[in-house]
Amino acid sequence: MFTNPEQFANATKALFEFQLETFNTLTSKAVQGVEQVVALNLATAKSNVEGGLAAGKEISQAPDPKAALAVAQAQAKPGLANAAAYNQQLGVIIADIREEFTRAADAHIAEAKSNLSALIYDVTKNVRPGSENAVQIVKSAIDNAFNGYEQVTKATKQAVEAVEAQIAKAAALVDQAPEAAAAKAAK
Repeated sequence: MFTNPEQFANATKALFEFQLETFNTLTSKAVQGVEQVVALNLATAKSNVEGGLAAGKEISQAPDPKAALAVAQAQAKPGLANAAAYNQQLGVIIADIREEFTRAADAHIAEAKSNLSALIYDVTKNVRPGSENAVQIVKSAIDNAFNGYEQVTKATKQAVEAVEAQIAKAAALVDQAPEAAAAKAAK
C-alpha cells in the first residue's frame, strides 16, 4: 500500500485534477463549436437580409406584376442554393465538433485508465497481511473517482449531442423556409 497517506492524497488529487482538466477541455470544445454556429448564423442572416433587400428592390422596379413574379421566382433558386450551402457548412462544423470531442475524450479516457491502473498497482503492491479491507476501500475510492470521470465525459457528450440535435432541427427549418417562400412566390 502507499507508504504514507500523503502519497495517496497526491495520487487522488492528481486524478481529480485530471478529471477537471478533461471536463474543461470538452466544455471549451463544445463552446467553440457553438461560437462557430453563431458566426455562421450571423453571416447567413446578413447575406439573407442583403439578398432580400436586393430582391425587393428588383421586384419594386418591375414594370408589371408578371415581371415582378418572374423576379420573385428567380430569387427563390439562389435562396435554395444558399440554404443548401448553409446546411453543408453546418454539417462540417458539427462533424468537426464531434471529431475533436471524440478525440479529446478518448485521449483523456485512455490517460485516466492508465493513471488508474498505476494507482491501483501502487496501492496493492505492498499490502500487509490483514490490510485487505483497507485495500478494498482504496480500490473503491479509486473506482468511484474514475466512474465520476466517466460520468462527466458521458454528460458532456450528451450535451454535445443535444446541441447537434438542436442544430439539426434549425437546419430542417431553414430547408423548409425557402421551399415555403418559393411556393408563396408561385401563387
